[in-house]
Amino acid sequence: MSETTPTTDHPADDRSRELFAAANRVLPGGVNSPVRAFRAVGGDPPFIRRASGCRIYTEDGAELIDYVASWGPALLGHAHPEVVEAVIAAARDGLSFGACTAAETELAERLCERVPSLRDGMLRMVSSGTEATMSALRLARGFTGRDLIIKADGGYHGHADMLLAAAGSGVATLGTPDCAGVPADAVNDTLVVPYNDPDAVAACFAAHPARIAAVIVEPIAGNMGCVPPREGYLQNLRDQTRAHGAVLIFDEVMTGLRVARGGAQELYGVTPDLTCLAKVLGGGLPMGAYGGDRAIMSTVAPLGPVYQAGTLSGNPLSVAAGLATLRVIDRDNPYDALESHSARLADGLRERAEHHQIPWFGTRVGSMACGFFQAGPVHDFADARGSDTERFAQWHRGMLARGIYLAPSQFECAFVSTAHDEAAIDTTLAAADEVFAELAGA
Repeated sequence: MSETTPTTDHPADDRSRELFAAANRVLPGGVNSPVRAFRAVGGDPPFIRRASGCRIYTEDGAELIDYVASWGPALLGHAHPEVVEAVIAAARDGLSFGACTAAETELAERLCERVPSLRDGMLRMVSSGTEATMSALRLARGFTGRDLIIKADGGYHGHADMLLAAAGSGVATLGTPDCAGVPADAVNDTLVVPYNDPDAVAACFAAHPARIAAVIVEPIAGNMGCVPPREGYLQNLRDQTRAHGAVLIFDEVMTGLRVARGGAQELYGVTPDLTCLAKVLGGGLPMGAYGGDRAIMSTVAPLGPVYQAGTLSGNPLSVAAGLATLRVIDRDNPYDALESHSARLADGLRERAEHHQIPWFGTRVGSMACGFFQAGPVHDFADARGSDTERFAQWHRGMLARGIYLAPSQFECAFVSTAHDEAAIDTTLAAADEVFAELAGA
């Protein structure tokens, strides 16, 4: 590594501590998103100065191999030159217009060509994953004339009131199962079932006939760690929603464009009615979208009575970043390489955990992965909560001290980018071997 890497158990050095103290005076908890806080793992977060490829560089001069990837968007690594140049070129023509642009249509056409649920359909661009899921659920309710929705325990679909019932990820990390400030009535129409349990979904349909508007699900759960769907689970949801006249929504904010060119729905061969996208879609800038079946989307204003709007929706900088990202994906077809490097990382971690007799249940789909500190298996959020979070915290601190930047939560994914080469994987595995050895001897 070209710059100094932290080598202590308290990796945030003086400059980051100073910046964090300043941030705490003006930002709640010193952060602009709770998942950035290090409360679940201890210590203070390092402050990032810049990033390039698979590495980030802190204000303290440390170089870290990054598996957070901006929480998923950095499929091509940080500051990919073609994406950066596209954004610079767009910025020269103006930052936003609040009016129609040709690039918006081009991006929509490219998405409709590759994502199965968007073929012969339509989409609406928004500015975040939360906005996409919130809008898709409003649309499903407006289209069906029903109020009830079904979500999975531990499934995080953004911070809209109706979705903060048994959410995972950051909510679970902070130990707060529900959210203050959300009225009870806001979640009264949200039915919560275990992930990977189609019988629980069937029970909801039986108990509430002709009242359920939608089932929303992450086709690969990414906010309770990485939890793949059991064989037949997604198809069962497709069959049940179709039989009961409900809308099936795939939250592909995390998986869209990451696990396959057409997302998890392409990977598993199950096509939902509506799909929510974000993260990779924006190439590192704020961007989201929801779309699908043309009849359903035709009820969105101005065509229909379901209102949704956004000042910066489809803004030219995010659209430029998204188009550049898609062009690189289409030219380079990176998914085989991502699969190979991700498998090498996940298999290497499992082998080293086994060697040191550390309970470890690894999961992976494409370039999304997680290691649970338990014997497993992990099929839902209840299983994930059985992990040893104190041991995870020790693992996180040990890896960070050796220059490996992981999400500060047992319930988050690690993401591999096209910039993670064999040298980065080797360095990561060598660090993991040392940390597992320390854990075994503790």
